[in-house]
Amino acid sequence: MKPRQKRFVFIIVGVAILAVAVGLVLNALNSNVSLYFTPTQVFNNEVPQGRSFRIGGLVEEGSVKRETSGVTVRFAITDQHKSIPVIYEGILPDLFKEGKGVVAQGKVGGDGVMHADEVLAKHDENYMPPEAADALKKGEAANAAAATQAPVAPAAK
Repeated sequence: MKPRQKRFVFIIVGVAILAVAVGLVLNALNSNVSLYFTPTQVFNNEVPQGRSFRIGGLVEEGSVKRETSGVTVRFAITDQHKSIPVIYEGILPDLFKEGKGVVAQGKVGGDGVMHADEVLAKHDENYMPPEAADALKKGEAANAAAATQAPVAPAAK
């Protein structure tokens, strides 16, 4: 082969390998993307069928029911227009409460009930972990104590 033909073959092989790599990356990203929908969109069947997605809203007041097994919980997620019933088997997050924000990931069954694999409790912008709040209080107390001490005059020479 002539050098020009070798270069051409090398470029073609390189482009083919790059195309395969890009295809694999896009396929992996597509299978791991979890779309987010509101209860109204789920009610209107705007969600992908047979595919996992996320639904977000508020836990409807009075909808939380725990089964006797202890790990299965039924509740409804609402966006103040429509509500979608959810079944979750597992331990709920500590911040999970009626009237608070929640995101559930799973699939909607033929019965219109979302079977959640994961439930995430949302918190408002004022939330602070207890450890961070304690550290801030200690820091403020130390600053206040330092500010109330009498200033020390520099020694004269």
